[in-house]
Amino acid sequence: MRIKENRKRGKKMRVLVVGGTGYLGKRIVKASLLEGHETYVVQRPEIGLDIEKLQLLLSFKRQGAILVPASFSDIQSLVDAVKRVDVVISALSGVHFRSHSILLQLKLVEAIQAAGNIKRFLPSEYGIDPSRMGNAIEQGRDTFDQKMVIRKAIEEANIPFTYVSANCFAGYFAANLSQMETLVPPTHQVTVYGDGNVKVIYADEDDIARYVVKAATDPRTLNKTVYIRPPQNILSQRELIQIWEKLSGKVLEKISVSAQDFLANIKDLDEAQQAGAGHFYEIFFKGCLTNFEIGEGAEEASKLFPEVNYTTMDDYLKIFL
Repeated sequence: MRIKENRKRGKKMRVLVVGGTGYLGKRIVKASLLEGHETYVVQRPEIGLDIEKLQLLLSFKRQGAILVPASFSDIQSLVDAVKRVDVVISALSGVHFRSHSILLQLKLVEAIQAAGNIKRFLPSEYGIDPSRMGNAIEQGRDTFDQKMVIRKAIEEANIPFTYVSANCFAGYFAANLSQMETLVPPTHQVTVYGDGNVKVIYADEDDIARYVVKAATDPRTLNKTVYIRPPQNILSQRELIQIWEKLSGKVLEKISVSAQDFLANIKDLDEAQQAGAGHFYEIFFKGCLTNFEIGEGAEEASKLFPEVNYTTMDDYLKIFL
């Protein structure tokens, strides 16, 4: 029985990536190709004169991907693209997941429902699990509410799905020791949220892409949420800072900010910044990534796919030395 299950999990499929030129999307395309899946990538006419996106698409083609012309302004072109594959993975950009991205994903849901052939759909989420964020503070909560609108549309359309919660992208949360105004490690002082001991989950983006592709084509994840929780990357902010201090040989000055002061400072930010700060508050003060156990209807990626030799934050941070 186990042999049959393994063979089934190893089955190659036709995978369509929507948003393949984006930050995570390009990694998902690469991961799908490495897994040996017949990989299709939507090529939207909206890229216009964006030469970098065009060259990236052509590089996918050279690696064996199939480019599929389709536009969100032409729903039939999306339906035609979807009909060519078994699995659709959305990686549409959604830095704070504003209304434009929501509308595009709802159109994609419409196309998948019309096509009627899809065995699995992964919407573009990949961060905090929105189903657990009903009590989030006002700043940034609309992000979670809008993602739930998409989930509702998927489930009402009876589309087979997998939701992926990848927690904190290392490029945005680990490289900078979780500072909000830089993408590289600070050199002299570091802001610590509260006591800095709340557990957070960091994950390398290439690892996330591998887990996403594996989850998209695995029968064990059908109609479930997959949480990416690499055990060695469940760290407090202070533990992350200690890793960097050990690697760099430098001790940083720690400036602690209380939850009260953090919330007070949010009011001075613009709307997009407030959303990002609201997410930081949920992660680093309230511990929304780790304050629950993974229960029924969910799976943990590193347990499902132990063959993925994920990147620890010790190794990740070495690139900045």
